[in-house]
Amino acid sequence: MTDAFTKMFQQMMESGQEMVRAFNPALENMQVKGFEQFFPTMSKDMMEMWFGKTFNREGLDAKTRLLVTIAALTVLGAQAEPQLKLTVRHALEAGATQREIAEVIWQMSMFGGLPAMQKALEIAQAVFAEVEEKDA
Repeated sequence: MTDAFTKMFQQMMESGQEMVRAFNPALENMQVKGFEQFFPTMSKDMMEMWFGKTFNREGLDAKTRLLVTIAALTVLGAQAEPQLKLTVRHALEAGATQREIAEVIWQMSMFGGLPAMQKALEIAQAVFAEVEEKDA
């Protein structure tokens, strides 16, 4: 990697790590060392789009970003189960309520259909139960 790419990547990773902390404060100490190994051939434009402009502090707050992500994953249906579980957990950590998460999922029934909505609700309810059990 060139020095310019390495510097740009480091800045984007720092910005991304700040957003991760906003998504879930428990991830504050997450290590990203060596993460650049996953992206050696990714173009500068793609890196800037995803990490430099998309995941930043301006615009949407973490809770809203996570609710939007839940909506998208709901429409994708059961193929996104692991990602949906993780995003529901992060949304709860970012301050979303169970009701807000359920409302977002219900709203997506118009776009992803009833089976996708039902599966997403089952997944979310399982996460709610896990979180409640852990907190008890």
